[in-house]
Amino acid sequence: MQTAFIQGMGIGGSLIIAVGAQNAFVLKQGIKRAYPLPIALLCSIIDALMITAGVAGLGHIIETFPTIKHVASFGGAAFLIWYGANALKASFVTKGMEMDHAQNADTLRKAILTTLGISLLNPHLYLDTVVLLGSISTQFEDAHRPWFGAGAVLASFIWFFSLSFGARLLAPIFSRPAAWRYLDRFIWLTMWSIAAAIIWPYLAAI
Repeated sequence: MQTAFIQGMGIGGSLIIAVGAQNAFVLKQGIKRAYPLPIALLCSIIDALMITAGVAGLGHIIETFPTIKHVASFGGAAFLIWYGANALKASFVTKGMEMDHAQNADTLRKAILTTLGISLLNPHLYLDTVVLLGSISTQFEDAHRPWFGAGAVLASFIWFFSLSFGARLLAPIFSRPAAWRYLDRFIWLTMWSIAAAIIWPYLAAI
């Protein structure tokens, strides 16, 4: 039981911490101090639901019906291209950190909708949490699989809350406009790189 929990934390954490679209978005919002609590909580809950579904066996359904994966792939790639284009556009606008107005930059509704989009429209979420973690969990006995999932869920909560609230420590750096330009271009490259990785297998098969 303890071994399953620890392995769940380690494997889950290694997948979640990897630089991706979701983490880049959470980082930027955390630096802006724009709704860090609801964003961290929503990302953690989404991960928890996906991990739980994977441990329960949903990954087998996704593998059985590849159409689900294809639809999610093209929809997610389109969203990431759109979000990356906006980040690239923002990188050419001179701005610094205006902490007093950070909360007004984005509405809570927009922040939540973007968080949902950046999470649920990214097929890597399903591959990492539902399929991969779900598959790894099968090495444990039925009684221990929930503990593996619990460890992965805890790692997700720790990571997203640490990233969301810890990002504010970078605020002094982002008082300079150049820092924002680099961050926006990093986000642009991250989003488009992930979109390209999603689309490439389909292009290679043509």
